[in-house]
Amino acid sequence: MRRAWLALMVSIAVSAAVATPASARDFPYCIKGCDFGAGDCSFVSLAQCQATASGRDAYCAANPYFNAKAEMQTDRSRQHGRRF
Repeated sequence: MRRAWLALMVSIAVSAAVATPASARDFPYCIKGCDFGAGDCSFVSLAQCQATASGRDAYCAANPYFNAKAEMQTDRSRQHGRRF
């Protein structure tokens, strides 16, 4: 029983360490600086991010967790084909 509990705790710790928040993966640009701590990755365009950073001690950068190819792939589980 102890081994199972230990294995469960280790797997939870590893999952938490490598997981990224869903919002961090969804948008291509992040704003970083004093007001934003670790960063706010909720911008769809560089211009939108720069407008928010304007007049602040902040800058915009590409989101390291954003995967444009994954965003463009179709979800085949939703496609229904004819069956003959």
